[in-house]
Amino acid sequence: MHAFSLRGLLVAASLAASLSLAVPAGAETLTLSTPDADNSEITLAAKHFAEVVKQKTNGELEIKVFPNGTLYGGDPSAGVKQLAGGSLDMLLNATSLYATFNPKFTAIAVPYLFDGTDQLRAYLDSDLGEELRGDLSKIGILGLDLWSRPLRQITNSKRPITAPDDLKGLKLRVPNNPLWVKFFGAMGAAPTPMAFAEVYNALQLGVVDGQENPVNVPVSARLYEVQKYLTISNHIADAWVLGMNPRRHKALSDAHKAALAEAAKETEDWKAKNDAADIAASIAILEKNGMKTNELTAEQRAEFVAVSKSLYPVFEALVKDPSFFQRTTSFAGKS
Repeated sequence: MHAFSLRGLLVAASLAASLSLAVPAGAETLTLSTPDADNSEITLAAKHFAEVVKQKTNGELEIKVFPNGTLYGGDPSAGVKQLAGGSLDMLLNATSLYATFNPKFTAIAVPYLFDGTDQLRAYLDSDLGEELRGDLSKIGILGLDLWSRPLRQITNSKRPITAPDDLKGLKLRVPNNPLWVKFFGAMGAAPTPMAFAEVYNALQLGVVDGQENPVNVPVSARLYEVQKYLTISNHIADAWVLGMNPRRHKALSDAHKAALAEAAKETEDWKAKNDAADIAASIAILEKNGMKTNELTAEQRAEFVAVSKSLYPVFEALVKDPSFFQRTTSFAGKS
């Protein structure tokens, strides 16, 4: 397991405090923290966003990107609290994490709700997505934008997954979100909530047998070293919250605020195209490193969809807002 010591936190704080020495005189600096590795899809998108902001402001606004959760000690929930408190300027983290703070975000992750990322992107840009973004103010965060991410797939060290029964007894790492626990538990798996920073070691030591994430995550985290099977299941959608501390945002000029908003929208589009191109490449890398891939057929997928539909009353209760749940499923044509 990764241990984030006091010394590590002090080093991170020192890094953040020294940023003013690394940018041109007169430039404003913001920190942007991501949870994943330097070569992950979200950190690449964060760097693209930073570059677009720099271009739009002629270098007057600099964004320094810190991967691997280094600025918040690898604890995602702590990162959200630090963002609201002001010790982080900006943070990219998953909507599944934000469901801990606002259960309405759980609606995005209803299994097999979205047919693909195009439909997910339309949802995030809709009035429903705007409602979620606005709700972030209730926990002291400004939601600059919501970015899509690829649908999630299953990896494990035991066997190919072709039917719900194949998950029976499988110890599967999931995000700290009850929807994942209910869905995988209904198929007989042993879902184990765990911070992603701990996953590699947990897989290596056999604490868990598998995990589920967009297919680029096992590449950037080198999970192919500790996993044998990849199942293209497309089972759950997730997204990214581009969040900012409201006081830090308020202190910016109107021109810099506009640059952030424009860069966020442009990066979301860039990211969606980059993600789509990366899926086949990620699968190829995993296979080259010894993983065996199977993709659910339409008939196999239907068995998983049936499990999800049977749990809709449970999912609605988790969202804790029946109207929002129903409006979400209606938007996706799944009500």
